[in-house]
Amino acid sequence: MKSNFKTIAAIFSAALAFYLIAYYAIEHRRTRSGPWRVSFVQTDSNQPALRIDQNALAITNVQIVFSNVVFPTDAQTAAIAFARPKPVPFEIPWGECVFMDTTFQPGTVVLKISGHEIQLLPRVLTIDQQEHPWRSNEQIILSPAITNKTPEMSEQGEL
Repeated sequence: MKSNFKTIAAIFSAALAFYLIAYYAIEHRRTRSGPWRVSFVQTDSNQPALRIDQNALAITNVQIVFSNVVFPTDAQTAAIAFARPKPVPFEIPWGECVFMDTTFQPGTVVLKISGHEIQLLPRVLTIDQQEHPWRSNEQIILSPAITNKTPEMSEQGEL
């Protein structure tokens, strides 16, 4: 009876040790690159801008400037690290996050701000479904988005 208990305890201890080692190894692999860091800032000319950083990918100080757009002044210096998943969509200072997959960081983050869709991917930045290669210290200027669409006409020429 005593040796049976020792055998069960040894098997349980080995399984627990294997589980803990595997868990921490997977967790380290999942988070080793770190999250996307997005700051909501003002440029030198007082235009609102997103500053995007991702240190593991050597992406630093990529700015997306929103020209001729005014955002609330209470959120002009906010910063978000997209490290933990949350249900989407959720509010961010100047818009909303509509998609976030941070299973393996940095992952994918999609933001809707001022009528523009901004997608952060490790391979490329997309703005309104147009790819832009990552270049540190780059400044991308966005014009206000045109959001009102013209109604389509039917075959009879009616709106």
